[in-house]
Parts: sequence; structure tokens; C-alpha cells
Amino acid sequence: MAKRILLLVGDYVEDYEAMVPYQAMLSVGLSVDTIAPERKKGDTVPTAVHDFVGDQTYKETQGHRFAITADFDSVDPATYDGLYVAGGRAPEYIRLNQRVLDITRHFFNENKPVAAICHGIQVLTAAKVLAGRTLTAYVAVGPDIELAGGTWKNIAANEAIVDGNLVTSPAWPGHPAILSEFYKLLGIHIG
Repeated sequence: MAKRILLLVGDYVEDYEAMVPYQAMLSVGLSVDTIAPERKKGDTVPTAVHDFVGDQTYKETQGHRFAITADFDSVDPATYDGLYVAGGRAPEYIRLNQRVLDITRHFFNENKPVAAICHGIQVLTAAKVLAGRTLTAYVAVGPDIELAGGTWKNIAANEAIVDGNLVTSPAWPGHPAILSEFYKLLGIHIG
């Protein structure tokens, strides 16, 4: 039976940080359900593309519509083997949803594999699950990690950090690294 992954997104999730992991996980035989607060199976969320063009921060442009495959209100995290938290602008507001925090805490309380990328780490800071952890995130989220009791490491965008059941990467160039480490945490070995 395929391992089940819960992919947490919301409006204006970063396009690559939802689409790429979703498709990559499906390609290795994982069963992936996508959820977002206030969304049901068959709904979609808008995505945003973040890219650097020489300004002090990233530029945001409209992305695709990303399909939601499970009802947020009725999903049972106990039936999933791992959690993947995508980045973009979505985490800054979905972290205000108590159910998002409860779902996130379930995976940490049960020591199940968790992957979070870029701003997705904002969900983890709000869930108060980072005390004593070493991780990475988009540079602007570094202070949030420190305030939440974690240790932030500023690493290259194409790298990832593993600390116990948690793997993090600062941005979408890190997909190969974060996905490879997430698969290992799930007990899946490729190649």
C-alpha cells in the first residue's frame, strides 16, 4: 500500500512549491492529498510565482490554479504517513487557522516525517514545534524560527537540512534536496 502524504497549501501558495512536490511525490508512487483551509475536494487555490529580478525581495506574478483533493474539515491526519508544507504567501495566513496548527502538531507529536519549504516554515513557528530544532527557511523567516526556539541556518537555496523527522529547504531550487531527504524519512530509497 502506498504511503499517504498530506500536502498543505492555501491561496497564493508558491506555484513551484506546490506543483513540483505534488507531481514528484506521485511519480514515486506516493498517495498525495492536497488540503487548504475552507476548501473541499474539487476546489482550487490560486498560486503565485516568486522570482528574483534584482529587487530587495522576490517579485510575485500570477501562477496556476492548484487542485484540492481532500476536504480540509474532514481530513484525518492519523491516516497519513507524512506532511509536506508548501511556501509562498499562503503560510502567513493559514497559520492563523487552529486546525492547520492541530494537523501540524499531530505529525510532530507522532514523530512522522515533515517537510517544509521557504515560507512554509511559518506554519511550524505558529504551531510551536521548533524548540530545540535546527532548520532553514527563506531568509525573512529566519527571525521567526529563532523566536520560536529553533536555530536557523542560512544555507544555499538548493540545499536542505534534516533534524530528526523534519526536513527543510529555503526555496524551490531545493526541491531535489528536500524531496530526496523526505523520501528517506518515509523509508523510500530511490536509485
